[in-house]
Amino acid sequence: MKRLGILAAGLGLALALASPPLRAADAPDPALRALVDGPQRGAAGKARDRFRHPYEVLHFFGLKPTDTVVEILPGGGYWTEILAPYLRDHGRYIAAIAPADTKSEEMQHLNAVLKAKLAATPALYGKAETSSFDGDRYPIAPAGSADLVVTFRNLHNWMEAGNAPAVLHAFFLALKPGGVLGVTDHRGRTDRPQDPTAKDGYVRQDYAIKLAKQAGFRFAGSSEVNANPKDTKDYPAGVWTLPPTYRLGDKDRAKYQAIGESDVFVLKFVKP
Repeated sequence: MKRLGILAAGLGLALALASPPLRAADAPDPALRALVDGPQRGAAGKARDRFRHPYEVLHFFGLKPTDTVVEILPGGGYWTEILAPYLRDHGRYIAAIAPADTKSEEMQHLNAVLKAKLAATPALYGKAETSSFDGDRYPIAPAGSADLVVTFRNLHNWMEAGNAPAVLHAFFLALKPGGVLGVTDHRGRTDRPQDPTAKDGYVRQDYAIKLAKQAGFRFAGSSEVNANPKDTKDYPAGVWTLPPTYRLGDKDRAKYQAIGESDVFVLKFVKP
């Protein structure tokens, strides 16, 4: 009960900071900063902030407390812990998760983890919603309703599955005119042609931009906040050789730990 009280107090502060008048698009966002630093976030997630820079990424995407935001495949809820309470009072948070009929045991597990998280702390997540996501098989939100769709390190999976165009089409349909698509992924080398299936987990930035443009989006800019020049992108088990996966186990673990998480592009697109 004491921990819930601390969470509620932290939430109250952050939501008070988020109340109107709204910030200008390029001004600091103290409400977002408070939630990134807040007690509602797990230690494991915070430990990855030095590689993922959640405040800077969301601020770059132009997140506002009145937005309708769709997060694609939230997994364990790293971004949910920030987005859902930030949007609770003035906006709308939708977690687009695998459909109930998914055959993937991993996706079934992740769905269960996220739903348990949302149900456990209604003071934080009581207004969060879920929708089904499977390419363009389902609408991830009512057509033309979303201000922001975000996807973190997923594009390579859709390339491997061969349905990246369908996925991007679903995003385009969900967004309002002028709405933003925010995309991050492991950045591939420019001295090698792009493997269309991205088997090593890496995606050339220019290739990602091309895919989004083909879906109808306008490229609006990039951020280097998650760049990692130590990442040589030539590992035995692809990007999963690096932390946090360490697919090779203890083999050369210190070497890969010193490199850190992958070099990641952060791209912003707009629906005309």
